[in-house]
Amino acid sequence: MMTVSENNMTIKVTPPTQGLFDLMIFARHTDSQGPYNWVCSYQIQCLEPRTGEELPENPFHFWGLHQKVRDFGIKKSSHQEELLIAPQGTLLLTFHTSRPLLAMYELVNKDLDAGLSKKCLVAQAEEDKLSCHVLCPFQGYYRLSMFVKDLGGNPFRNAANFLVHCLKPVNQNELFPSGLSIHCGSGISTRDHGLSNPSHSSPIITTKLGKCNVTFHIPPDVELTASLSKDKVINAKYPLERYVLVTHLRTKVSVCVVLPEAGIYKMGLFGRSKDDKDFVHICDYVIRCFSSPRWPPFPRAYSLWRRGCVLLEPRTGLLQGHSWVRFRVKVPKVSQVVILGEEKTVLQQSPNMVWEGDVFTGAPGTQVKLATKFSEHCSSLEVILAFEVGGVSPASLGCLE
Repeated sequence: MMTVSENNMTIKVTPPTQGLFDLMIFARHTDSQGPYNWVCSYQIQCLEPRTGEELPENPFHFWGLHQKVRDFGIKKSSHQEELLIAPQGTLLLTFHTSRPLLAMYELVNKDLDAGLSKKCLVAQAEEDKLSCHVLCPFQGYYRLSMFVKDLGGNPFRNAANFLVHCLKPVNQNELFPSGLSIHCGSGISTRDHGLSNPSHSSPIITTKLGKCNVTFHIPPDVELTASLSKDKVINAKYPLERYVLVTHLRTKVSVCVVLPEAGIYKMGLFGRSKDDKDFVHICDYVIRCFSSPRWPPFPRAYSLWRRGCVLLEPRTGLLQGHSWVRFRVKVPKVSQVVILGEEKTVLQQSPNMVWEGDVFTGAPGTQVKLATKFSEHCSSLEVILAFEVGGVSPASLGCLE
């Protein structure tokens, strides 16, 4: 194992067998692209070989931080040594940077295939810091390689290679979800899209109740949407998109998530400005819940559910059949709000601009729709929310701050 800093080098040698070995050292100037020149040799006599697991291959030759890591933009690392111990199979590495950087990571182990390896890493890129959350699903040694680049178009460069020794692996059912991007949690990407003041800066959210509410401050010309996914869905009766509700307030956006079952979820955030047609990916969050939540879904939201629309009551998309339900909703710039169910119910607007009224749900298996008229001269109704009528009484979902 060779580690190189700006002005010294260390080589650790573990001969594979008993006997006499030649260690030859070659060097070149750091700015040279020419061949390495032989510098010196040592003879090593091994009287008793060390028994243990082989180290993972390292095609980048050095271990620890690159000797020119400061030129790459990395000022300080939470782990300076080349060998990292993971007693419980988890690690968090942080790197303070002199300028905004992007980073990719590679985790290698003899039992780890490429697909499973990607589920072991969560990367976060902030203005002056890079972070990597690592999970080790097998006992033994790993190589964790880090690659960085500036925000421009230059390629990723290998900046560090760490040897990780996992003493107790994590359960493979608790690995991160697949398909995570290099932008997890708040950071450079959320800033570039105008999002600020995040309620959750860390990319990993653990909830015991099975629900969470992620908020950002947002410019008036930016619209946000969210997706929810899980590698293996067992008990969810509705599409996972129904378990996320995005609410745009005047200067704030709220993404409320309720979970239908235990597990590890990926929540993706996407945004667009008023001049853009398509949403673009902003960042991902990992949401973990190891209890047994059974939250019902939100109502289905249509495209006209936009900035200023707030669902106050009911906060669930499943309504009990043959019962009276209080509806309270804010919908700006409309002339009328009605509920279309077994009967048509016109909601009344209160002095605080809330449309409200009591609605009879009707028979189980039907739908109740919330629709609006956007002008008094318009004869058609536009549906913005749809609720299912069931036979059981769902729990209230009051998780909007």
